[in-house]
Amino acid sequence: MPPASTGASTLTVAASPQPSPVAAAATTGPAGPDRLEPGRPGYRRMSFALFAAGVATFALLYSTQALLPAVSASFGATAGQASWTVSAATGALALCVLPMSALSERFGRRQMMTASLTVAVLVGLLVPFAPSLGWLVALRAVQGAALAGLPASAMAYLAEEVRPKALVAAIGLFVAGNSIGGMSGRILTGWIAQLWGWRAALGAVGLLAVACAVVFHFMIPAARHFTPGSLNPKALAKTVGGHLADPLLRRLYAIGALFMTVFGAVYTVIGYRLVEAPFNLPQGIVGSIFLVYLVGTVSSAAAGKLVARLGRRGALYLAVSTTAAGLLLSLADRMAAVLLGLVLITAGFFAGHAVASSSVSRTATKGRAQASALYQSAYYLGSSAGGTLGAVAFHAGGWAGTVSLGLLAVLGVVSITLYGSRAARAERRRLVPVASVQN
Repeated sequence: MPPASTGASTLTVAASPQPSPVAAAATTGPAGPDRLEPGRPGYRRMSFALFAAGVATFALLYSTQALLPAVSASFGATAGQASWTVSAATGALALCVLPMSALSERFGRRQMMTASLTVAVLVGLLVPFAPSLGWLVALRAVQGAALAGLPASAMAYLAEEVRPKALVAAIGLFVAGNSIGGMSGRILTGWIAQLWGWRAALGAVGLLAVACAVVFHFMIPAARHFTPGSLNPKALAKTVGGHLADPLLRRLYAIGALFMTVFGAVYTVIGYRLVEAPFNLPQGIVGSIFLVYLVGTVSSAAAGKLVARLGRRGALYLAVSTTAAGLLLSLADRMAAVLLGLVLITAGFFAGHAVASSSVSRTATKGRAQASALYQSAYYLGSSAGGTLGAVAFHAGGWAGTVSLGLLAVLGVVSITLYGSRAARAERRRLVPVASVQN
């Protein structure tokens, strides 16, 4: 049993009271001479390609979020009606990520990512010309469904093509691309809309996504370790059932959902707080708050180093402690304290997400795309729950109510991780006498 400081295998053992052969295989992982790792041919190209794909995914997915007031004014719609331009995309992604991952098992990760990104970009170029709110919502739903083929396939691709010791860092770079895309999909659209209108802003995001898609197409290395599966619904149901029956995977899905609950609640509500007293900030400045996402780029990319130094459990504890500290600090009525709080929340969230998502990819040696798809579904469910419950909590108790919700989610992550650690220690104590008898 490697100690916590060794990192790569620690969380798999620590969180599963009964390690399965699948989990054991994931712990050691394939390490063939042709697998990618820092310093080897193809690793930099792969990292750059998936970073670009991550930028395009989140830029497109959240492109209308900063434009909702302008969309409402243009179509004479209420805020609730306009919000469907975001909800339709994220909801379609959550619904389609599992079937899209099944297609990637049959046709290949690289092919699925390329097709998904191409369709999403083409739809993105049509979105600015939507003649009505209904058409805009419909196009956004198609866009979200197309994007569903990218995140889970990307994680499965990385798990198959990258050496285990480099997996967390590689997925961290993909998540870093997500943070850049999420930031640009909100900030850039807001400023461009202020100058030339919301349609021009969406057009700019579409062109950004085109550039990212071109980079991805020419940079992504061919898959060398993909084995095609079948599209048998019974086999798919069996694979999904197997993942859901795995205690470790269930805990990782819950951790991802809880982290995203905090993040969704904070960034849904923070704008409402900052336009009110004592801050009274103008809308343009409030939109620029999303520059804090750059912190997520750094923390997610550094997740691999954190795991190498602290182990996976240690990295999760650090991420959740950082998030909790940020929540508490944001309660202050000083702008500097609120900004620092957002920095800590963002850094903790992206680091925790990178560690949890990479753990899913390492744990599932079969049906990796489905395992990652289930994580993505839980992740976006957490986003929806956090946004809705965060707004309800803010209405009931102000910012303190939203912070309380976030702290409850943080406590959930700590409880899950502690439970896995205690179960692992109990399992080690049980196995030691057995090993002694066998010897």
